[in-house]
Amino acid sequence: MRAIALRRSLVALFAAAVSFGVITQAQAESLRIGYQKYGTLVLLKAKGTLEKRLAAQGIEVQWTEFPGGPQLLEGLNVGSIDFGVTGETPPVFAQAAGADLRYVAFEPPAPLGEAILVPKDSPIKSVAELKGKKVALNKGSNVHYLLVRALEEAGLGIGDITPVYLPPADGRAAFEGGRVDAWVIWDPFQSAAEKQLAARTLRNGQGIVDNHQFYLATGAYVGKHSQVIETLIEEVRSVGEDSRADPQKVTAQVAPLIGLSPEITHQAVVRQGYGAQPLTPAVVAAQQKIADTFAELKLIPKRLSIKDVVWTPPAKVARQ
Repeated sequence: MRAIALRRSLVALFAAAVSFGVITQAQAESLRIGYQKYGTLVLLKAKGTLEKRLAAQGIEVQWTEFPGGPQLLEGLNVGSIDFGVTGETPPVFAQAAGADLRYVAFEPPAPLGEAILVPKDSPIKSVAELKGKKVALNKGSNVHYLLVRALEEAGLGIGDITPVYLPPADGRAAFEGGRVDAWVIWDPFQSAAEKQLAARTLRNGQGIVDNHQFYLATGAYVGKHSQVIETLIEEVRSVGEDSRADPQKVTAQVAPLIGLSPEITHQAVVRQGYGAQPLTPAVVAAQQKIADTFAELKLIPKRLSIKDVVWTPPAKVARQ
């Protein structure tokens, strides 16, 4: 009897261990993606091909929307997502805060896809005239660097204005309500303000910033799931190629997803960069310049090394 009871106990223990292993594996076999209101990931989510490809590997895809890049990377930092896309500046702030992130790919420049806007009847005609004015922006987002560079070009510094840090929806409300003098924002919010409010562009990014989009993941995730990341980037690239080839088709797909008119959406679509690729030395150097700028302005607490957090696909390592 004691032998039988022992065997039963061992069987029960084994079953519990197997069950625990299955649960742990199920929890690990997922890809949690953070995305924003607009961009290639919105199209990828709607397309559904990533889910099909990863299902064959036993990977479940989960999606979470964020209002901006800084908020998305906070999600990455606290472990609520594994992967996401932001503009140039958010990963700099996140790395400075100690986030475990890796740059895995980038999109070509889109300098027209962000701008400093003023109301249509504003007397302000140049960036230099922003001195002493209230300027709304999402702190630590891509437009933060645009503002710094535009002020620098006009002979001003960030201390010459009054920054009002607001996420896009609140920034739009403050801009429309006349509580700020200018709003620094990106597409599609930029395009919507231009079309719906007749907002005037004071300065876009052309000639002073690249406005790259970066795809980022946690260091822990790329270390364990490099094949999943490679599959994901392949799918992102495919969606980007389709978007570049037929912007009208993409406009028709995206407009209802983001709740904006085809006219507004199309303007944003054609200003975006498409074609996700691994980071090049030139892109790393440009991102390093952004990090150095924010360190010099004391907007981040220390200097950073961007190249230390750039992911190299295993296949590329093997070829070196």
